[in-house]
Amino acid sequence: MQYHWHLLFHDQPAVQDLAKEAQRRLAGIPNLDLVPSQWLHLTTLVVGFADEVSADQVAAMTAGARRRLASVAPIQVTLGRIFYHPEAVVLAVEPSGALDPVLHALAAAARAAGCAAMPDTDPWLPHVTVAYSNSAGPAAPAIAALGRRLPETTVTIRSASLVAQTQVGHTWQWRPVAEVHLGSPAAGS
Repeated sequence: MQYHWHLLFHDQPAVQDLAKEAQRRLAGIPNLDLVPSQWLHLTTLVVGFADEVSADQVAAMTAGARRRLASVAPIQVTLGRIFYHPEAVVLAVEPSGALDPVLHALAAAARAAGCAAMPDTDPWLPHVTVAYSNSAGPAAPAIAALGRRLPETTVTIRSASLVAQTQVGHTWQWRPVAEVHLGSPAAGS
């Protein structure tokens, strides 16, 4: 189990609807595991293994994130463009760099608490995975079914969530640890 900072979409029905449309089109294509709605997420930062991060570090990191994100206003982003990766089919987050203030605030809070601060990808490319590849196979069927773009969906990112995450089969599941709101010094307290 690892601690991760995610942006979650449990309160964003437009993201869930967009993912469902992508998955409807991908249904029946072999080698893909569709991500259930409750596990849709945008991984921001990998903090470390749960058995290596103390409760005091979690508390310090959460408090630091709360202080740093208080000065970051909620951020509007657009989903709709599709990226195909050998391991996944994802919705890209646009505009590029829009969520960098969230990444930087969370990374600074993690480092200040003595934790690792590794972005999900290097360089960080924010995305929402709609399907994971479970074995090698051609991308052509997925591309033919889904294309390169779905209708654009604009969402506002209002919080970041620290989760304790584990892999279950070909998907990720977690339990929430803390939620920190953007632009609100009293939020999450």
